[in-house]
Amino acid sequence: MNWLAQQVPAAWVDPAVASSPPFDRLADFLAAELEAGVTLYPPKAQWFAALAATPPRGVKVVILGQDPYHGPGEAHGFAFSVPMGVKTPPSLRNIWQELARDLGLTPPAHGNLEAWAEQGVLLLNSTLTVEADCAASHAKRGWAPFTDAVISRLANEFDHLVFMLWGAHAQKKGALIDRTRHCVLESPHPSPLSAHRGFIGNGHFSKANHYLQSMGKAPIDWEIR
Repeated sequence: MNWLAQQVPAAWVDPAVASSPPFDRLADFLAAELEAGVTLYPPKAQWFAALAATPPRGVKVVILGQDPYHGPGEAHGFAFSVPMGVKTPPSLRNIWQELARDLGLTPPAHGNLEAWAEQGVLLLNSTLTVEADCAASHAKRGWAPFTDAVISRLANEFDHLVFMLWGAHAQKKGALIDRTRHCVLESPHPSPLSAHRGFIGNGHFSKANHYLQSMGKAPIDWEIR
């Protein structure tokens, strides 16, 4: 098992992926980037923060992003989330807009979504690292098999989860999910380029809670305070 696999929270380790050639190549690539002094986001200690915060048996909802924010201080290992004190990015502002429309919630003064993670919302990006100021720079470096394995495990081992797939990139992972066992919600991405083509008005937050409650599960408190 390479050094990168050893960073994965134990509950999420997939031996078949961790020992695979693509994951070895990814580990070699990231090691070389770090050794060369390339700035990567989020910081190394936060690459698997979302998985550490939400173990498999605790997952109720999966919100799937693409890759981490690539500006200084923005990414901290949770899709769409930024640390306290960091300006709320445009995509997250559109998420607030939909929460206000859907559930009447007042947008918070910050963009930290860890309160969702603590309730069982896995805020997973398809790619877990990015080079500074270079969006999607690691998209084809080998993260896809790992995050595919995360989605497949959840879809195959558990029942009655909610998967929110926003945008075409996230929706490709929908092929890994049995829709007779889970609730799959799809819409355009909350990016300013697409949010008004169907993200605003999708009702995903209320739909997720209705589904969870219909399956005897506690709803998510979507209000960020």
